[in-house]
Amino acid sequence: TTEIYTLSLHDALPIWLNTSYFGYLDGLVMTNERFAELFDGPARQPESRISRREMDLAASIQVVTEEVVLKLARYARERTGERNLVLAGGVALNCVANGKLLREKIFDRLWIQPAAGDAGGALGAALLAQHRYFGEPRTVPAAGRDAQKGSYLGPAYSGGEVRAFLDKNEYPYHGEPDPESRAATIAQALADGKIVGYLSGRMEFGPRSLGARSILGDPRRAETQSVMNLKIKFRESFRPFAPSVVAEDAAEYFELDCESPYMLLVAPVRGERRLPMDMPDDGAEMVDMLPLVNQPRSDIPAVTHLDYSARVQTVHASDHREFHRVISEFKKLTGCGVVVNTSFNVRGEPIVCSPQDAYRCFMRTDMDLLVLEDCLLWKSEQPAFEESEEWEQVYELD
Repeated sequence: TTEIYTLSLHDALPIWLNTSYFGYLDGLVMTNERFAELFDGPARQPESRISRREMDLAASIQVVTEEVVLKLARYARERTGERNLVLAGGVALNCVANGKLLREKIFDRLWIQPAAGDAGGALGAALLAQHRYFGEPRTVPAAGRDAQKGSYLGPAYSGGEVRAFLDKNEYPYHGEPDPESRAATIAQALADGKIVGYLSGRMEFGPRSLGARSILGDPRRAETQSVMNLKIKFRESFRPFAPSVVAEDAAEYFELDCESPYMLLVAPVRGERRLPMDMPDDGAEMVDMLPLVNQPRSDIPAVTHLDYSARVQTVHASDHREFHRVISEFKKLTGCGVVVNTSFNVRGEPIVCSPQDAYRCFMRTDMDLLVLEDCLLWKSEQPAFEESEEWEQVYELD
């Protein structure tokens, strides 16, 4: 509605947002009573059913966001003449808008900072200090890929550190030092419908889990989405998950002609992989969207959204060899080169960092297998887990 949002039709600027409809400037809510009055009702309560009203509101807000992003991009291209675009800021985490911007081909190339929210400023500050105050030159990788290399910039734990933690607490585990054998075991567990907690290498920097601190599942199973939501993430069953695919196979599954290493682009699932859906008539009242969204929509249903789209991560062996190997082994077993990838945490908690964090999350959910570097832990073999004060403290390995 133009009461809330105004954008010039002939130029990208000016843009105004009428903040009298919002509560984030003077409170802890996004919208206020005036917004509710304008749209004939209050905001939906968490965990309540999602009706057509909420779906229409969300879709409308998304359309407006995309309109603003595209107009700003066209304005920037016209004013600067540049052919490459870099995005940052919280709106740059809107993967659907990013995908549409890419397909509009306003710019030849698009790059989005993986920690595009406020936290990413820490990385910018460090790079600025390195370049300006310590004289380090700014270089472009010869291969043409970005220098962030998958954004695996956080802490890592060696196999010895992991074993010290497991042995100290007498947690049963199986050592799998051979990477090929380990990947094959993990892939077989996924193919059998198991849910896998996966800790491997340096932790990701940014809001997306990219295969270093991830929960993995089989995308071919329609039930994977609801199981992971309800029994692992403890959130509504309809929420979609992202697919991780080895970069060289991405075009077999998605209409995507570039890499997406940071899971920040939404792309359509290829037409030949889609399944027909029973859609309600436009005039039909929808009091609950779950029967609609729970329909399988493709041959990878656990990662295919209602509009046949998916938030894709393309995985390069040069960025994360171990994760690339797991997906490749899964494809050897099943013929499917995609796995479900969601962040290794439950709702309300941060993504796990240490082996202790991962074990705690593993034992408090219905995951079946935990991978801690080269150690594999099966839930069925673990002792009964009891919370203690020790688990509330930061664990430091000697």
